[in-house]
Amino acid sequence: MHRDMVEWRAQNPPPGIILIISDQVKGEFSWDLARLQQRTRYKLFQANSMKSRDDFILLYKANWRWEQLLEKGDPPLVAVVGGLSSAAMFYCKSCNFDCQSLKKFWKHLSSFKHGMEEAINPPDTRLSCVTKTWAKNYPATPVHATDKIHVLWDMNDCPIPEGYDARRVRPSIEKAFKEIGYSGPVSITAFADQKQTPVHHLLALSSTGVDFSHTLPWVHYSRMITDFEIWTKDNPAPASIMIISDEVASSKDRSTLICRKLQESNYNCFLAYSVRPFEMPVLVTSAEWLWDNLLAVSETKRHILHKCSESESERVVASSTGMFCCTLCLCDCKSLDDFNKHLSSKEHTKEEKRMTSHSQSFPHRQRQYKISNYYDEASRISSQDQTYEESSPEGFFSPEIITFY
Repeated sequence: MHRDMVEWRAQNPPPGIILIISDQVKGEFSWDLARLQQRTRYKLFQANSMKSRDDFILLYKANWRWEQLLEKGDPPLVAVVGGLSSAAMFYCKSCNFDCQSLKKFWKHLSSFKHGMEEAINPPDTRLSCVTKTWAKNYPATPVHATDKIHVLWDMNDCPIPEGYDARRVRPSIEKAFKEIGYSGPVSITAFADQKQTPVHHLLALSSTGVDFSHTLPWVHYSRMITDFEIWTKDNPAPASIMIISDEVASSKDRSTLICRKLQESNYNCFLAYSVRPFEMPVLVTSAEWLWDNLLAVSETKRHILHKCSESESERVVASSTGMFCCTLCLCDCKSLDDFNKHLSSKEHTKEEKRMTSHSQSFPHRQRQYKISNYYDEASRISSQDQTYEESSPEGFFSPEIITFY
């Protein structure tokens, strides 16, 4: 089924509609289809025999239960040409045989030739992911070459190397884009805890127009995704997005929302990471870089500085062009001094404590929620199945044998 779908896509370029009726769209099938959808976008529908559920990776226009789908429609009108039904074909992939007559099809399947073919060359049941052979670097297309590029940079995963001049980060990224044909305006937002980021780095980044977003370590990913959603809403495709993050590159769960957006609209994607992912990312990219290699793109030898003292850091920049943003309080500042004042304010301290308390209490509240749901489900089953309950002296529900994780 996967192989036929790939062949059909090659012969029928979009726009088009694909309906998959199967419970097996998961694992490598789902992964490969998600990557195919990012390159060539079809309207995707699914029907399955189980309870309808949204696939977190694949973007469906609709997802139906098979029984309910059959109840909705009337039998189709079948066109007849030359006495044969033209509504369907019968295929034998093993022998490369097809016909429109069910009688001929059964005759072929019971033939000696077909039996020998399947015995000598049994069908390959392994799923071959066609996108695993795709390259990771492509020259710019005319559609995206001059469009906007937004960079989301996780400084926890990809920090500025020791002794590296932070003012060279933007030129290095822009030089890498230009080498593969992209010349559009570049905006960069760095996400990190301000308390863990040296002052001279903040000043140097700001001097080159890099925005800094203060966020706590345990919510930095969600803040990056929020920024991604806001930016794509304000900047419709075609446009490009770059993610500098080990977590997004290596985790299918972390890249789900971005993957769905790339299936929906004609956005271009770039990735950078400090360590090459063990498996190919689900995101289809036009280029990928190792973080250290990316920083060295604009020069043959990395520009190393002596570690700045606090007095030296104050002389790093003459003016600030980047914005400083506190994602906890949704506060923007144009200068580092104003930003530091905000971070030391009572309002920010209160919000940070609230976020910390919320994060620490989340596992406990999640456990309580699971317990509550279990008791509700147990009560519902008990009320619906009195016969079973009466047959058990202890009752259906035995709290002492329940373990929650």
